[in-house]
Amino acid sequence: MELNGAKILYTIHTNIPLLGDFKITQTLVSTWIVMALLSGLAIWLGHGLKLENVSKRQAAAEFIVTRLDQFVHDNMGCHFDQYIPLIGSIFALSIGCNLISVVGLWSPTADLNTEAAWAIVVFVLIMYYKIKTNGILSYLKGLLDPIFIMAPINVLSEVSTPVSMAFRHFGNILSGTVISTLLYWALASLSHVIFGWLPGALSQIQLFQIGIPAFTGLYFDWFGGCIQAFIFCTLTTIFIKRAAGED
Repeated sequence: MELNGAKILYTIHTNIPLLGDFKITQTLVSTWIVMALLSGLAIWLGHGLKLENVSKRQAAAEFIVTRLDQFVHDNMGCHFDQYIPLIGSIFALSIGCNLISVVGLWSPTADLNTEAAWAIVVFVLIMYYKIKTNGILSYLKGLLDPIFIMAPINVLSEVSTPVSMAFRHFGNILSGTVISTLLYWALASLSHVIFGWLPGALSQIQLFQIGIPAFTGLYFDWFGGCIQAFIFCTLTTIFIKRAAGED
């Protein structure tokens, strides 16, 4: 496992001013894989639906949709049903990106660009509802409250919302990756100290790397990943609701 960030796998030279070259990174490839798997799962769960004598597959699909609807309604009320697909997509993509590291692939959520993209989408929605609710002039006037010299601080307060959301998710996932990697290295060193003096192939026994890293991965990749996805989506619903004046 690397601690140097996502590797650049291939570079497409575009010679486009300002945009520069198009770089295909581990983050991009892993994200494509996750999206393909989620799309395939959605197609499989959603095809051949019936009104009667539903299959276990359809029951599972209905359970997921029902729980998602309830989650959005509990946090936002019944006036934001149009955002159920968005919240569900972010939640599923976040969990998928977190769990893909279990099979040895690079986790896209260990790259700040992934969370930053999600946070920017949420930030745009927040700004949209604030301006829609209060009007553009009232919104700009609010940045000057209580006095005009507070404008820079108020602007930073607005920008801090997507920044904090991105860094919270990214920091927790990356810290889990770092801890798991350091633990694996430490256990490898311990195995070498204990078994390194043995002759031949016995000196290469990697006893302590078996089992223990799996438990840490289970926590950071599964439990921690699901918790961060839940927190990110919860904050998304709360911020959008507040921006729309639905407190």
